[in-house]
Amino acid sequence: MANKEVKELLDAGVHFGHLTRKWNPNMAPYIYMERNGIHIINLYKTAAKLEEANEALKKIASSGRKVLFVATKKQAKDIVSEHAKNANMPYITERWPGGMLTNFVTIRKAVKKMASIDRMKQDGTFDTLSKKERLQVSRLRAKLEKNLGSISDMSRLPGALFIVDTTREHIAVKEAQKLNIPIFAMVDTNSDPREIDYAIPSNDDASKSIEKIIGSVSGAIIEGLQERKAGKSEDSGDEEKKAPKKSARKKVTAAEVPSKDAEDKKAMKEAKKPVKLESKKETLEKATNEEE
Repeated sequence: MANKEVKELLDAGVHFGHLTRKWNPNMAPYIYMERNGIHIINLYKTAAKLEEANEALKKIASSGRKVLFVATKKQAKDIVSEHAKNANMPYITERWPGGMLTNFVTIRKAVKKMASIDRMKQDGTFDTLSKKERLQVSRLRAKLEKNLGSISDMSRLPGALFIVDTTREHIAVKEAQKLNIPIFAMVDTNSDPREIDYAIPSNDDASKSIEKIIGSVSGAIIEGLQERKAGKSEDSGDEEKKAPKKSARKKVTAAEVPSKDAEDKKAMKEAKKPVKLESKKETLEKATNEEE
């Protein structure tokens, strides 16, 4: 199985590193050899690190937390956005907004601004604005959608970050480190793996390589989400079993219910009974006893 996975990584070109003159010495343990002035990454170590990262991401997803994907380089944008959408996870493929994590409250306000503009369009307030104001609001909405539309569902800080090219996304790395958020990343031979919690040594420039790693990672996240869903359905089933059964009500037959005619007949019989009248003597005796 491991050999098959390594073969797939080899076919995707994950093993190609950067030029030897651009290497980071801390990547030495992950480099297999040098060929034509280019470092070759050890794919057996890549496969092991990828499996480790997948297990960790699966646990994070099954716990209900979000994984934020970050990739602003041109060849990774479409791949990351597609796989993140499939896994129902937030992503950043445009410019990283400064303070995205460390100043998350302000970012949430910008997202709420986008929602308020949508409400204005629905309730007719937008139509009451002047032509110039409508144009300004529309431009603001488009700008917010482009930069923050992909994180509109992220109501709190993510449980982890997955980054493509840590050298390019160094601000995201610093912010995550400051908040102790776990970092998963594709790390090429020109990057520093010491800054990353789960470093996957791989080619972060070729679209095929990015597709292979991101596809594997998103698959693990989807598995974690499915496990969470299955666990919830089992819990609800157990609760239904434990719930006390409702006591069966005794069915009352029509013969047992007294009819209105029967009640009327009973009342007539009571009315016809002779009333025993007290004699004059008894009444006088009773009165004298009360006075004493």
